Amino acid sequence: MSKVTHVAVAILLKANGEFLLASRPQGKPWAGWWEFPGGKVEASETPEYALVRELKEELGIVATFIQPWLQRRFDYPETHDSPAKTVHLHFFFVTEWQGELNPHEGQELSWQDAANITVQPILPANTPILKALALPPIYAISNLLEMGEEDFFTSLEIQLESGLKLIQVREKHLQKPMLVRFAEQVIALAKPFGTKVLLNEDVELAKKVGADGVHLQSKTLMNLKEKPAGLMVAASCHNAADLAHAQELGLDFVVLSPVKTTKSHTDAVTLGWQGFAQLISSVEIPVYALGGMAIADLSQALSEGARGVAMQRAVWTTYQSTRP
Repeated sequence: MSKVTHVAVAILLKANGEFLLASRPQGKPWAGWWEFPGGKVEASETPEYALVRELKEELGIVATFIQPWLQRRFDYPETHDSPAKTVHLHFFFVTEWQGELNPHEGQELSWQDAANITVQPILPANTPILKALALPPIYAISNLLEMGEEDFFTSLEIQLESGLKLIQVREKHLQKPMLVRFAEQVIALAKPFGTKVLLNEDVELAKKVGADGVHLQSKTLMNLKEKPAGLMVAASCHNAADLAHAQELGLDFVVLSPVKTTKSHTDAVTLGWQGFAQLISSVEIPVYALGGMAIADLSQALSEGARGVAMQRAVWTTYQSTRP
């Protein structure tokens, strides 16, 4: 087995969601390709320590707020200027730092938006990371049945103003005419904010009402042969088989549940954070943690490799715009 090189990787984030990419300097393997800043973890270092050191050496900044995120292995093929190698990447969000960015190694720097990457080529290990970064850390699920129409729409407007960017309309108690009316109202409110709205289960209805996508239940997912075209497609997963099928189909993201006990399923067997992390460790599509989640769980979810948390109740009362 070839030696594995551990690498600490920084996703430097601005408040507007832009992140920093750097070109690899001439004289290094894959010169000219774009990547997130970072570097090799030395034998005596933790990944966090290596990250801080590399940022100071490469960019002249001191990271003051670091959020551990996911880990990934990637096998680089042999090239004309580099032997084949396996890297174990430790990704961290860095949202606060001191000092001015200064490319100490002659590299180019560019702030990028995940929805509109303007530099090429990107190192192949970073492709699934960019896909995940195109999604926000909070996925809200509508809760009209418990809240009532007036309170729900009041809260929705507040949360949209606060930065909510991803919503699932899930109201199984509504008959189709009322569901259409409700979904169209949510979409109309969300559109000016650039917020994506997914409709639960019904692909054709999602297209009819102008939703951005559809969220499929696990049973529907497992019967699916190919990803529906023309929509963002997400799904609910509960086990390794669900996750594997979602990845095979190339879905945009999934939720995995239940992580904790929920109000609606108090007797369900929960995954716990350890079980959650084990299940998603080799999954390359973005995963949200669902089940008993609150804003306070976001840091834990990110540390376990999730893209964020999905919430049906807490989001409508406690959500404030948050990074990463």
